[in-house]
Amino acid sequence: MAPPINFRSLDLNLLRVFDEVMSERSLTRAAHKLSITQPAVSNAMRRLREVLGDELLVRQGQGVEPTPRAQALWPVVREAMQQLEGVLVPDDFSPATADTTFVIAMADATAATLIPSLYPILEKEAPGIGVRLLPLTTRDPRPLLDDGRADMAVGYFPAVLADLTARAQAGALVAFDSRRLYEGEYLCVMRQGHPLEQVPLTLDNYCAAQHMLVSFSGRSFGFIDEALASLGRSRKVVLTVNQFFTAARVVLNSDLLTILPRRFVPVIGMHEQLVLRDLPFDVTPVHVDALWRRRGPHPQAYDWLLKTLGRASDMNA
Repeated sequence: MAPPINFRSLDLNLLRVFDEVMSERSLTRAAHKLSITQPAVSNAMRRLREVLGDELLVRQGQGVEPTPRAQALWPVVREAMQQLEGVLVPDDFSPATADTTFVIAMADATAATLIPSLYPILEKEAPGIGVRLLPLTTRDPRPLLDDGRADMAVGYFPAVLADLTARAQAGALVAFDSRRLYEGEYLCVMRQGHPLEQVPLTLDNYCAAQHMLVSFSGRSFGFIDEALASLGRSRKVVLTVNQFFTAARVVLNSDLLTILPRRFVPVIGMHEQLVLRDLPFDVTPVHVDALWRRRGPHPQAYDWLLKTLGRASDMNA
């Protein structure tokens, strides 16, 4: 059994290191964030282990995993650190004077929907703020956010949000926040003069047609195929691409059907040459959400960015 802890003699800097290591799940990344050496981080964790009488962290792959004691301790430490930081270093973010760049991962259709309306807001209200976009090629952007390649991801992440909700309901500490930006609706798109243009788009003739799938990962089975499978039906996907712009261009010159977001169609510059049809079956509503790491710098800056993205979305509703 560990000896009783004398809180008055506890070096609170050890808790700061512990908080950063728990957040990063890496001694190297924690050292970088704290601007100290990795041996210094290792030494701090050793001292804290001795005080608490628990290993706290065990190595797993390239990172570390917390013990049950560390998992139980971290929420309390983290909340205390954030409260202290809020009191001692208040966030005075002002978009009019801020000089920073947000790195956001999103797909081309989302970017085409949001960025044309977002930029005039930045130009007028936040001239020192830049935005750099990364292509979103996955339905789980948490690794992008974990390793700092992106500050935020915007897209359709149903499995991720379900996982985070389940973790929170189980009492686990959730390291990510999300916010709904808008609801998306998908349409079936074909070229003018397509054989199906002049007839009702029934489930039978939809399934009998040839299709093009937009897949960020290259996987040839999407949410439309899942909806069809639930009905005991399927479609023939003969071409898979990774961008909605590419899909729209291919559709113009083929008899393929594809699925495009309704908000995306007006901004591609070719919508007058396309025929839009409602899908002949029900699909789960597509929600576009922002996802970011909960423990990040300048929470007011993130809140401002989210509200500004929401304003840009409303302009295209």
